[in-house]
Amino acid sequence: MVHEAVSIRPQNAEKLQDVGRLLRRGRAKLTGPKGENMSIPEPLYSLMKDAVRNLTQGRSLMLIPEEKQLTTQQAAELLGVSRPFLIRLLDAGEMPFSLVGKHRRVKLRDVMVYSKRKSDRKAALDKMASDAYGAGLYDKGAGIPKGGRDE
Repeated sequence: MVHEAVSIRPQNAEKLQDVGRLLRRGRAKLTGPKGENMSIPEPLYSLMKDAVRNLTQGRSLMLIPEEKQLTTQQAAELLGVSRPFLIRLLDAGEMPFSLVGKHRRVKLRDVMVYSKRKSDRKAALDKMASDAYGAGLYDKGAGIPKGGRDE
């Protein structure tokens, strides 16, 4: 199912840029071996545009089904946290998991949902801090660093 990352070799880069230009012009169609035409469904069309854009920018891609079961190490790496921190999140009920023997497995979809929830929460807190600063609730001399971070 998932084998390795896909990247574009320099000799294919020009063809890929041509494909990207065609995709940006409008909705693409597939032509079958007997000349039959079919419009590409919108979700697949969006995926193709995104894949071509990333590949032309030199990024490698992997297509992973959202039902894919990840090890705790893989999930932690995806979230950018340590494995022990992820284990604490799982044990606290922040994310569903299943057991395979004694080992926890987490669905990619659940990791992505947690990541979005965390990102949305941070954006809301940043907006609240910015609004409070704008309303004069902070010492004007202190200021809020750009992005609402205190690092």
